[in-house]
Amino acid sequence: MTAPKRRQLIKAGAFAAGAMALGAAAPVLAQTKRKLRFGVGPLLPTAEDTKKAYNAFFAHLAKELNADFELHATTDWAGMAVAMGSSQLDLAWMGPWGYIIANNSTGCTALATVKYDEKPVYHAIIIGKPDLKVNKFPEDTKGLTISFADVGSTSGWLIPSWYAKEVWKIDPKSYWKYSEGATHAANEMAVQAGQADMATDFDRNRNAMIESGKVKPDSNKILWTSAPLPNDAIAVPKGTSPALVAQIQKILTAITVEQAKTLLPNHYTGFVAATHADYASIEKAGLTLGKLKKA
Repeated sequence: MTAPKRRQLIKAGAFAAGAMALGAAAPVLAQTKRKLRFGVGPLLPTAEDTKKAYNAFFAHLAKELNADFELHATTDWAGMAVAMGSSQLDLAWMGPWGYIIANNSTGCTALATVKYDEKPVYHAIIIGKPDLKVNKFPEDTKGLTISFADVGSTSGWLIPSWYAKEVWKIDPKSYWKYSEGATHAANEMAVQAGQADMATDFDRNRNAMIESGKVKPDSNKILWTSAPLPNDAIAVPKGTSPALVAQIQKILTAITVEQAKTLLPNHYTGFVAATHADYASIEKAGLTLGKLKKA
């Protein structure tokens, strides 16, 4: 966009200086076809896999908003939080913990939660080699190798770390032979290859990797499952107008199960409207672990 054009848009009230594109009122979006910057986290083994699988959804959203778009896929959940926090994105599909991190530092807001098999929740899991004999978790796993995901992951780092501190009363870094920083796909592959005894993951990812043939159903087993967690959030930057939030919510919640079959990956069936309060349990875990700034 040229400098004169940008000045013209500012004068027209499309966005205030320094504000995000989605802070504009909906009618302006309709009149001026902007390029919106969408982001999505590492939901599949590679960034290209993720972009390919989620492009149809973001294309639908952009079309409904009468906008062009560019889609960025990060290779870790922390990266998604950083991108939102540094004003590089206008809207993002974020993991629950990544969203809370970004909200804590920038005030971005969740407006919708994705449904998986018609439910807005999922579960963190810990998988292990199929031949492991574990009758009681974590007691029967002491001293084994375990791979946690990157620190921006809800199910792969935050939730198992919270359970370790608050429920199991252990230090995972001394209780197990501990490593962290892997993607969820890498964790699945590591257990399948025998490179790790155990690894963190989430049920949606395990299902997807089995269904795609990337891991065999009998290559690991689930040793532990968390309580239900809120599914991924669709979030927009601080300052986004309430009218536009409502417009995007209307677009997303209008997606039917049938439409979802062509717009979203397998098992995703649409969205429910959400607010920051829907992620209170994730925020509480982050505060307990000392990973968030207190208000």
